[in-house]
Amino acid sequence: MASSTSASEPIHHVALTLAEQLPILQVVVPFIMAPLIVVLGIRQLAWPLAFLASLSCLVISWLLLQKVIDGSEISYQLGGWAPPLGIEYRIDTTNAFVLFLISGISSLVLFWARLGLKSEVPERSHTLFYALFLMCLTGLLGVVVTGDAFNVFVFLEISSLSTYVLIAQGGHRDKRAFTASYNYLIMGTIGATFFVIGIGFLYMATGTLNMADLAEKIADQRDNRTIKAAFAFIVVGMGLKAAIYPLHLWLPNAYSFAPSTVVAFLSGTATKMAIYVLLRFMFTVFQPEFLEQIDILEAIILPFAILAMFASSISAFAQKDLKRMLAHSSVAQLGYMMLGIGLFSHTGLSAAIIHLFNHGITKAALFLGVGSYVFMVGGASYEKLRGLGKTMPWTSAAMVIAGLSLIGIPGTAGFVSKWILVQAAFEQGWWIFAFLIVLSSVIAVAYVWQMIETLYLAAPAEGSVVKEVPLLMLLPVWMLALLTLYFGLVTDVTLGAADVAARGLMSGSIGMF
Repeated sequence: MASSTSASEPIHHVALTLAEQLPILQVVVPFIMAPLIVVLGIRQLAWPLAFLASLSCLVISWLLLQKVIDGSEISYQLGGWAPPLGIEYRIDTTNAFVLFLISGISSLVLFWARLGLKSEVPERSHTLFYALFLMCLTGLLGVVVTGDAFNVFVFLEISSLSTYVLIAQGGHRDKRAFTASYNYLIMGTIGATFFVIGIGFLYMATGTLNMADLAEKIADQRDNRTIKAAFAFIVVGMGLKAAIYPLHLWLPNAYSFAPSTVVAFLSGTATKMAIYVLLRFMFTVFQPEFLEQIDILEAIILPFAILAMFASSISAFAQKDLKRMLAHSSVAQLGYMMLGIGLFSHTGLSAAIIHLFNHGITKAALFLGVGSYVFMVGGASYEKLRGLGKTMPWTSAAMVIAGLSLIGIPGTAGFVSKWILVQAAFEQGWWIFAFLIVLSSVIAVAYVWQMIETLYLAAPAEGSVVKEVPLLMLLPVWMLALLTLYFGLVTDVTLGAADVAARGLMSGSIGMF
């Protein structure tokens, strides 16, 4: 009996140690695996190692979410240096929710890429591609998990630099990908510059970079012009990164010409990460009282959110390429998230957070479906997609389900977040916003119907012989499509997490990060 007890103790000790290291492992695993793929240089190992790293991140994010789903927090100090002097990683319900979204979409996209990538990127470039994909994942996860303002910038640049090259990989099929990547580089650099200037102003005014410490020191000097300038630079910088209207001009081309693997990943994660950073700084670094004082939400964010919902939806309807249509649609959906933020209420923030999650899985499903079409017919123009509903029935059915979620049809994930957004508008007494949400969704019906009409009602191109994509490519598309139904019907986890996160944000809780 004694030996049995002593044998179990080391096992328990190791398990506990690993559990304590989960916040750093979330970032370190893909960060180490990326250069390992390059160093090994074995093309056949690139995908398995990348997928294993992403899957590990998914498991870690799920374990972290289970630890903080009740509203508790995890603080991880790097190097044994206590904050604010040392760098701190903090996990709470909000960022654990985002971590799970990013790593989940990454894993499903990589599963699809095993076969799907071959049609858009030459095999000789696959080793580099998967290494860059993991570096991008590292940056996205690092931004979300860190509690240090300058580290947000560092991880943001790791993600951005990888993304520029990933988008340029589409140049093997269409040379316009190089121009799209260059434009994104310019706009991304401007956004990063604005952001880091804002961080510099904060440091000048407070003498600290730890975000919890920043929140405490800013509270005592909200009238400081340096603080106000910092806020303006940070919002504009992250607005460029998030492609918030009218700072979105880089996004349509980037999404149109990048490889489908890249687009599916970025559409479901990158802009959502940027929205999260905005939430983190606006509500927990600067605090709700500061937002009330400067009146930015009602004067600037709300009008541009409404403009995004309509202008980008109309632009989406005018497109003749499915990829480009979905790109403009993404800007419109970001408008819904910003509207939830602009309503400045617990319900509004809940709607923004849950729409961040729901739109992530919806758009990832749609872009993987488009990638499947590109794999079979070589493009995503409506002309090439005519009649594919009959020759590619399984892919097209998944596209319809995800399209219904994009519209916000009851029973889908998209309906849940839009319904809560409507409730938030009514709570504030702004019934006109509720009406505008419904009206903009009607425009979404028009461009989604355009897709369905092309797939099912248009006559196939003469002489075209197309078959369904392989099962290994269908599985992640259908998994994401079914998740839009699942989270539309089973809302306990998403609504619960969004509710806890929104309460923390509205209270200005420094535990948010």
